[in-house]
Amino acid sequence: MTNDFTDAQEPFALFEHWFAEASAKEINDPNAMCLATVDKDGLPDARMVLLKGLEPRGFVFYTNSESAKGNELSHTMKAALIFHWKSLRRQVRVRGPVEMVSAEEADAYFASRPRDSRIGAWASKQSRPLETRFALEKAVAREAARFGLGEVPRPPHWNGYRIRPVQIEFWHDRPFRLHDRVTFFRDEPDGAWHKERLYP
Repeated sequence: MTNDFTDAQEPFALFEHWFAEASAKEINDPNAMCLATVDKDGLPDARMVLLKGLEPRGFVFYTNSESAKGNELSHTMKAALIFHWKSLRRQVRVRGPVEMVSAEEADAYFASRPRDSRIGAWASKQSRPLETRFALEKAVAREAARFGLGEVPRPPHWNGYRIRPVQIEFWHDRPFRLHDRVTFFRDEPDGAWHKERLYP
């Protein structure tokens, strides 16, 4: 990979290179990304989630489909991401339509999670009002007793989402706020990439 990222001709290889550097240098969660959606009234919403899959088709994360973000995604099936690696003084912005991953992909990832996390996915009514902390702890205990020592299957409301980018922008800090910005864009998720350098 060239030291001058502005020479890159394809965004996924560049992202993988930057992500590898972030994984080596960021203290906590280099795969943390801000996921932005809009609700049915067009009001923006954002929260931090974790990247759990990177492939030529896009960026994958998992969540409760009955949560706020799950409901918002169901209305538009479009989203934006931003990665901010402060120690590297870099950020990456991603925009595009969203699709569900296959049931097989979701099952495989869910099975790889710690058992307590799998039980928590059954117990939590994500984004809905919670009376007390004790109510959550009781729900966890109930689900743990229900599954006992057996397998904990994926809940039907717990799914994976793949953002299929039509725009990926790379930003790197430079002195005097004369930052380097390069954006890759295409008309559709399977289209050819085009590149532009942007004013900071």
